[in-house]
Amino acid sequence: MRYHVRTPDGELDYLSFREVELAYMQGLVGPDDEVREEGQTLWRKASTIPVLARAKPPARGWKARTQGMTVVGSVLLAFWALMLIASDSWPRRALGIVLALATSALLTRVTYKAFKRPGAPRS
Repeated sequence: MRYHVRTPDGELDYLSFREVELAYMQGLVGPDDEVREEGQTLWRKASTIPVLARAKPPARGWKARTQGMTVVGSVLLAFWALMLIASDSWPRRALGIVLALATSALLTRVTYKAFKRPGAPRS
């Protein structure tokens, strides 16, 4: 079933609703754009269609960089932990071990977020 999307810039045609959903997730179709199924007369805003409302467009601005900043922070934290563990003082070594465990938790979070990241095509 074909779908038509009306934007302020013009009208676009998609072969399936999945293509409309992917375009919405990529930001090509906005929440205020209107969608109409072929053969229908009713135009609906994309944000009122439940499947599209659940689909999240990619993050923009500082939210798009949080994963990279977390990785850089964890590398710096790991370096600091290594320096403390290599010191002669036992309290510093203990602090280094705590920082190493914090680094491990941070990298576990990075791995989890990368694994569950949306956008991969579904079959």
